[in-house]
Amino acid sequence: MTCTALGGTTRPNDDVVARPAWSVVSTMYRSRPFLDRFLAEMLAALRAVGASSFEIVLVNDGSPDDSLAYALERQRDIAELVVVDLSRNFGHHHAMQAGLSVSRGERVFLIDCDLEVPPAVLLELAARQDATGADLVYGYQQARKGGWFERLSGGVFWTGFNLLSDTKIPENVLTERVMTRRFVDALLSLGDRNLFLGGMMSWTGFDQVGVPVAKKQRDGRSTYSLLKRMQLMVNAVSSFSSRPLTWMFNAGVAMTLTSFGYAVYLVVRKLLFGDALLGFTSIMAMMAMTLGVLTTGIGLLGIYLGKVYSQVQSRPTYIVRDIYRVRVGALPVSSGEHAQCAGATR
Repeated sequence: MTCTALGGTTRPNDDVVARPAWSVVSTMYRSRPFLDRFLAEMLAALRAVGASSFEIVLVNDGSPDDSLAYALERQRDIAELVVVDLSRNFGHHHAMQAGLSVSRGERVFLIDCDLEVPPAVLLELAARQDATGADLVYGYQQARKGGWFERLSGGVFWTGFNLLSDTKIPENVLTERVMTRRFVDALLSLGDRNLFLGGMMSWTGFDQVGVPVAKKQRDGRSTYSLLKRMQLMVNAVSSFSSRPLTWMFNAGVAMTLTSFGYAVYLVVRKLLFGDALLGFTSIMAMMAMTLGVLTTGIGLLGIYLGKVYSQVQSRPTYIVRDIYRVRVGALPVSSGEHAQCAGATR
């Protein structure tokens, strides 16, 4: 297998391999309870959409359960199944990028395999793309699922991101989306090391259309903890906006002017009324507030500096251990292809 890499992406040589009509891309992390039903429903959806040829790309993102072993076993009866095994857990967005890079289809369907959104949604998304000619058709929730905290935190995330960023993302957007090949190629060319695919897809442009999709509560506990959600928000905002730096500068100017004005007030009071300098408590409070703002500002600068450091390192966003294929177009390819070209350049 011939492959090249850009920011950790690995792709087959398209001059050698014929493209299927559809690629389905999904990631696996503690996904074993869902895989059997997911694959059955995904195959049914592909048949219903009239896919003349297809591949299903499953990316093992360092899953600690037996998701990888099960996926490899299913290659015996699903010849179109492609299994990408990453060298460790790199995170959801990195694994999705790996799957998109390996995919070869003219149209690509990105979906989570936890069945919160059924694979049958492919029919609706594909029909909307056929009707509109859009390069990206994404699903979104009209009303967020889950308890009050999940709904509140999700609303704060999307509202906060769109408030702080120049790149606007539809609120409550889902992973599930259908993309054209030219859109996927453009997305993979961005070269971002700090991944937030939702923002990257919106920034890429082209014609984009949303479709309301009902999302149900998954069986079992979500792998997205509160800490992960907070980290995602910090990464998303700092990757697509410099407004927090501008706001911090404005806050610093405002505090400086307020402090200067208060100092003038104390001096004038002393000259006109002969009072001793008053307000020890308020002065200490302002000093404490100033120290807090300075500390926050230094931390904010550290976040952005860390992103620059990560970007200039030019490390791949993921490393592929193996790619397992049963069939690639009309060419027989053995299982366990080694993809060790993540340090190469396109």
